[in-house]
Amino acid sequence: MTLKICIAQLNFTVGDFAGNVQKIVDAAQQAHAQGARLLLTPELSLCGYAAEDLYLRPAFMQACDHALKDLTQRLAGLSDMTVVVGHPQGGERRTPSVAVQERFNCASVLRHGQLIATYAKRELPNYQVFDERRYFVPGNGVCVFEAGEEGARVRVGLLICEDAWFEEPARLAQEAGAQVLAVINASPFHVGKGYQRETVMAERARATGLPLVYAHLVGGQDELVFEGHSFALNANGAVAARAPSFKETLFDVDLEVAGSAARCSGAIEPVRSAEADLWDALVLGVRDYLGKNRFPGALLGLSGGIDSALVLAIAVDALGADKVRTIMMPSPYTADISWIDAREMAQRMGVRYDEISIEPEFAAFKASLASDFAGRADDTTEENIQARIRGTLLMALSNKFGSIVLTTGNKSEMATGYCTLYGDMAGGFAVIKDLLKTRVFELARWRNANNPYGTCDQPIPERIITRPPSAELRPDQTDQDSLPPYVVLDAIIERYMENDTSLEQLLAAGFLQPDVEKVTRLIQINEYKRRQSPIGIRVSHRSFGKDWRYPITNWFRA
Repeated sequence: MTLKICIAQLNFTVGDFAGNVQKIVDAAQQAHAQGARLLLTPELSLCGYAAEDLYLRPAFMQACDHALKDLTQRLAGLSDMTVVVGHPQGGERRTPSVAVQERFNCASVLRHGQLIATYAKRELPNYQVFDERRYFVPGNGVCVFEAGEEGARVRVGLLICEDAWFEEPARLAQEAGAQVLAVINASPFHVGKGYQRETVMAERARATGLPLVYAHLVGGQDELVFEGHSFALNANGAVAARAPSFKETLFDVDLEVAGSAARCSGAIEPVRSAEADLWDALVLGVRDYLGKNRFPGALLGLSGGIDSALVLAIAVDALGADKVRTIMMPSPYTADISWIDAREMAQRMGVRYDEISIEPEFAAFKASLASDFAGRADDTTEENIQARIRGTLLMALSNKFGSIVLTTGNKSEMATGYCTLYGDMAGGFAVIKDLLKTRVFELARWRNANNPYGTCDQPIPERIITRPPSAELRPDQTDQDSLPPYVVLDAIIERYMENDTSLEQLLAAGFLQPDVEKVTRLIQINEYKRRQSPIGIRVSHRSFGKDWRYPITNWFRA
């Protein structure tokens, strides 16, 4: 007995019910024509993931219900086709004394124009970027449904994402007679997460003695990226099929059932490098943020430094050179090589490049403040004025032409406050906000050695990568004048911020006390800046976004 399963690894948009329904209908029709009799869509595919507080709006939940009915009716003509669709369900339930909100994260099984079964997610994650207990209550049921041709159907145990990270839901499905586990998912990307999922799901397959099919979302949603990387495992945990990452696809898995044994097979995409995953995540994050929010293009300040160079390369790969504009805004402290390198990179990438000197504005600001600043030496005040002039110019161009400003600050700067409010932090989307500086250099070198989108070979001039980083806001300035070497700085940030390592543990690991005290103090006192920064793409397991919620006013140090 054979069942062809199609994984609809698709890019859905939050709140686009008509578009999402059409995507599922199109996928079902195409899969059915190619012989599939079970289509799996990702978690909450009907409304898009994650809809956050939209779940709290009755009108949104009603729209979900209407979309589910519409989808069910439109699939009625597909003979023996079973479709699993993710959606929220529920709303207000009134008791004699109080109104209770009872919403569920559900998956429904549709066939022949009928809703065959509905399963409510049992395990609701409430860590990192997840906040599901704010919106949903856990289910307590089990769902095993049949799929396939009449008279030759396979029993499928249905789970939703987090359910499969725990033993009980899968075990209950196996005890209820499942011959294969189908897991629908919307699990945000961070480096290495895809292969971690394979490892955990392999444990689940071995524990139940069942093959497992993992259907995953692809696309960008605000700061989150979902990489696809759907897969199937056999009962021994071995990878039987693996879909491409960061691409929409209808991915087929063949399930062979012989007696009590079942086995999956399909195409297997090769294992990818962390840098390839990172690059595709950043490109997809930019493309979907601009595309889904209908921005006509992007603009950024091109300084001749490594951060803006990397952002430019990402933007061109994501959008195309015709939708990216760069502006070089030299000051009295801009080195000649910065002009030369910025011009060369813009030329290599084929983007529009303009130069707008900020010297007149800088002189005017200093003249206006001369009497107040009399007798005081130049300091970070004058540095910040330059950054804020640049931010004002970029935002003016954005307002006039509609393109969004991509900020170019990295995670090391966000952590330590080595950035200027209303200056280089001004903009709409922070592309490399979650990349430590050392990772910026690694990714720049990777991109110069690889051209995954066929836009430009070796886009970043070598001198941009090799010269010491500098904000160029005062004579002969380099970043390391006021920060530890980046290899030390980033190691402390990663341990302290991402992994909650204590000061005592950092010292025990061999970091120097002055470095530890300085970096951790900078992280603490600059929370107020991060609260005012634009959102950026999450690519680590802990970013300065939804999974970082620290008080601004805070005296705790450890």
